[in-house]
Amino acid sequence: MESWAASYDALLRDAAVALTAAGIDNARFEARLMLAHAAGVRIEWLVAHGSDPAPPAVAETLRELTARRVRREPMAYIVGEREFWGLPFKVSPAVLVPRPDSETLIEAALALMPDRTTPWRILDLGVGSGCLLLTLLHEFPRARGVGMDASAAALAVTTANAEALGIASRLRLIEGDWRQPGWVERLGGPFDLLVSNPPYVETAAIAGLMPDVARFEPHLALDGGPDGLVAYRAIAGEASRLVVPGGRVLIEAGEGQAPEISAILSGAGFVPGRFWQDLGGIDRVIPATH
Repeated sequence: MESWAASYDALLRDAAVALTAAGIDNARFEARLMLAHAAGVRIEWLVAHGSDPAPPAVAETLRELTARRVRREPMAYIVGEREFWGLPFKVSPAVLVPRPDSETLIEAALALMPDRTTPWRILDLGVGSGCLLLTLLHEFPRARGVGMDASAAALAVTTANAEALGIASRLRLIEGDWRQPGWVERLGGPFDLLVSNPPYVETAAIAGLMPDVARFEPHLALDGGPDGLVAYRAIAGEASRLVVPGGRVLIEAGEGQAPEISAILSGAGFVPGRFWQDLGGIDRVIPATH
């Protein structure tokens, strides 16, 4: 059958075959996501109309998307969106792709700060797509937040997500870099809660990450320096100026890093709590109280 007459099911099958050959896991699921994106329809519609002939433009777009995925570009960049905590977040190559592991930080915040009506003041250092800060503002409807990022392009993504979620009025964004002097003074505060998912990959290890990450995700958001802990030292060194007495820090860690990060926070005058594990059993979030 010529491509101009191919059904949606046939396009789906061909895309899935190409992804499988490239070693992509969940190839049929990803092929269906790309086909729905190319056609501008919901997956449920594809299931019901699989035998319908697809317009040639849909077939061409799907071929282009499939070629990008075969080169291991992350699916979230291809479709421009990733769900986090049940909310849709726009993403671009300027930001890390939100990961389910990071939802552990949201779980910790809601458990440790159970009053949803308090007007908390929340700071997110390295805000990226905004998935952490904006989710917290969504869950705490009276809270206000400040997000800092070194990338103007990342802040543009955060802004778009805040507007789409209807919480831009409670958000202030600042372009700043904790590697440069004077960044703390620009943030205001102090805050009731400081959250961060900082870069934590050792510089020498980045090249060995999965190609989806190493080739496409922003190295500025990955590179944690020679031992992966440079950002934690920078944040901890100023955290006492940023967090009110009795306030909290919730910071995400890479595998095996939690004890060292806990010691860094302790040395900065914070009292670490028990680590929060992600679904894989990894100590993912370190809570600490000022």
